[in-house]
Amino acid sequence: MNGQARALIESMPNDIGTEAVAPLSFDEAFTLHHRAVFRTARAVVRDSALAEDVTQEVFLRLYRNLHATPGEDLLRAWLLRVTLNVARNTLRGQSRSMVRDNEYHRTTTEDGSAAAEAPAEDYERRMAIEEARRALDKIKEPMRSCLLLKQQGLSYREIATSLSLKETNIGSLVARGRKEFARVYGKIGGRR
Repeated sequence: MNGQARALIESMPNDIGTEAVAPLSFDEAFTLHHRAVFRTARAVVRDSALAEDVTQEVFLRLYRNLHATPGEDLLRAWLLRVTLNVARNTLRGQSRSMVRDNEYHRTTTEDGSAAAEAPAEDYERRMAIEEARRALDKIKEPMRSCLLLKQQGLSYREIATSLSLKETNIGSLVARGRKEFARVYGKIGGRR
């Protein structure tokens, strides 16, 4: 190799075109994805306080496993998948706790009188919400999860990644889920 070629090669940087994008820090990931994680958790557990607990657990897991999480493009899907799992586990624990609490209250309360009734509008609103929840509970997986995640604003790709499904199936699952929800909601609400 002649002297000019050698000088040219030595003057070139060693890492041409291999600039790595720095991974997101925990603070950046938290800022970018906190709202989506909280909304997904609230959609599953249906309680804001419980959703905060789930969100906190999800971000603790991210903090502990930051080095092992997927890249920035798949981080949101990973977080939402963890959110779904933690939320479902929380619901399992809640249902067991609720059974214990109800049994305790049933055995310790002698007076079974109910508290004052809520205003008619509040009652109707709560009934409509409960009907929608019951209808959603009757939709089979993975259609239910696809509907919830689509409602949270995720793309088909993100839904597919978070639920470990093929992206080509997500559109039909969402459409079938919507159709099934409308059918079941109509039966529960007496609107047929």
